[in-house]
Amino acid sequence: MSPSIAATRFSFLDRSRTREGHDGPQALRDTVRLAGVVESLGFHRFWVSEHHSVPGVAGSAPTVLAAAVAAATSVIRVGTGGVMLPNHQPFVVAEQFGVLASLFPGRIDMGLGRSVGFTDGIRRALGRDKQDADDFAGQLSELLGWLDGTQQAHPQVHARPAEGLRIPPYVLATGEGASIAAAAGLPLVVGDLRGREKLLHAVDVYRREFRPSAWAREPYVVVAGTIAVAGTAEAARRLLVPEAWSMAYARTHGTFPPLAPAERIEQLAMTEKERRLFESGMRGHLAGTEETVASELELVIKETGADEVLVTTSTYDREALEDSLRRLARTAGLSGTGTAPAGGTAGSAE
Repeated sequence: MSPSIAATRFSFLDRSRTREGHDGPQALRDTVRLAGVVESLGFHRFWVSEHHSVPGVAGSAPTVLAAAVAAATSVIRVGTGGVMLPNHQPFVVAEQFGVLASLFPGRIDMGLGRSVGFTDGIRRALGRDKQDADDFAGQLSELLGWLDGTQQAHPQVHARPAEGLRIPPYVLATGEGASIAAAAGLPLVVGDLRGREKLLHAVDVYRREFRPSAWAREPYVVVAGTIAVAGTAEAARRLLVPEAWSMAYARTHGTFPPLAPAERIEQLAMTEKERRLFESGMRGHLAGTEETVASELELVIKETGADEVLVTTSTYDREALEDSLRRLARTAGLSGTGTAPAGGTAGSAE
């Protein structure tokens, strides 16, 4: 095991993807159950995501789902990857995380993204428009002000019980978002591993422009991506098939299907465009045996200087996914206690 891998935290983000033959409620229950597995393997965090009116994704209310996950676990940090701040009033976000942090002290992370509902209909339902994403920096500043009691716009209003609580914020971003995270002095979550050049540029901008803050004394980089580990390279590759096909189908039909078994997908008669998109979706991830993935992880960590790796793997076969996570935990030398590996270089991040 590489010293740099051993000094790196590993965490997991679950998107609550639905599977053929399983409905949305089952997907949410699967998420909560998986959190217990991830905790037992020694991963540092378990995060959930926010998607609105997306077929194939059940996770629409991340703070509610995070509460269920935190209640079902005991030591792993729990958070959001992320709450899309342009979809919400910062005051309400502060209140929600204040409740979470009060119920589960010392375990809650506040991962924040800058996307807004991806169709006009969803944006109207949310009471938002595309321009709301343009002021992410201002929304972020307001939210942090509600937490530390420094917001000036509403001096008689307080975000209880959030005000004064230590709720670590993280910014999910690339491009301009990396600069926003740096200016605010917050940890950065950046991905994915397939766009290595774009990822490295964002990390470079973030480190160069970072300004220490009360939230983080130094830069902290979390690199996110799909990682699949199995006994053979072919078994690992098959773990990628359901999500790759789901993305290819969405880009040709405009809707995400539930994740399907790899065996059935590989028998499909795909159109030329579907095949091209599917094969593109299969490339660039970290997939293979433990030895292969360890070598590739070593390179990623060396290139990015990542403090943490956030695994985002989705697949149809839940048993195979859990086996992949067990193999990754072994590769990373995780302790199985839900804490960061000894010797971690986490800086001031939680």
